[in-house]
Amino acid sequence: MASRRALQQHDAGRNTPTGTDNGGFCVAHLPAAGLVAQLQDRLVDEAGTFLHERETLADAVDRSLCEKANVRGLQPRQLHVFDDPDRDERGWVLSVAHVEVVRLERLASRFAETTRLMPAAAPGRLSFDHRIIIERAVDDLRVRYRDEPDPDRLLGDEFTLRELRLAHEAVAGEELQRDAFRRTMDPQLIATGTTITARRGRRAEVFRRRQTA
Repeated sequence: MASRRALQQHDAGRNTPTGTDNGGFCVAHLPAAGLVAQLQDRLVDEAGTFLHERETLADAVDRSLCEKANVRGLQPRQLHVFDDPDRDERGWVLSVAHVEVVRLERLASRFAETTRLMPAAAPGRLSFDHRIIIERAVDDLRVRYRDEPDPDRLLGDEFTLRELRLAHEAVAGEELQRDAFRRTMDPQLIATGTTITARRGRRAEVFRRRQTA
């Protein structure tokens, strides 16, 4: 049977794509080409921490990101509890993975000397089951983007249909059929009545998300 101390040392959030030795922090980055990326601590794979006495998971994740990565102001959501008794050679340790999707500039304050951004498809050498955490975070991200227009607001409030499709293709990791994509998104969008100059000087209509009840 696990000791009381072991039971108290639940991981609070792994920095993934996610992951941390505390849970899962999935960072997605979508500037130019839209790369799904991972914020990875060089020493512990993913900025994580053990849960302190009477500390909430949310506070532990926030503390971990601040102390280990110098990243502030994010609100990662819980992704999944990883509880395989054999997942950690140090003993029975639970990890509550958290995920967050942000634009790259939200990570501008990170410790460049001790952290690095890695593609989720090639995160490098990882400890324990961190690769599984990353895969889970990416799958979760792709499911959320399958039927809803940019749910994490990476594009801001207004965008062209092409910008929206490129963002979704970046998350999906593959090209999307344009007509099918438009049929899925159209009912959830409202035309703003304005246009912008797009490729080759053509005008492109600008949309925003339809408010849902």
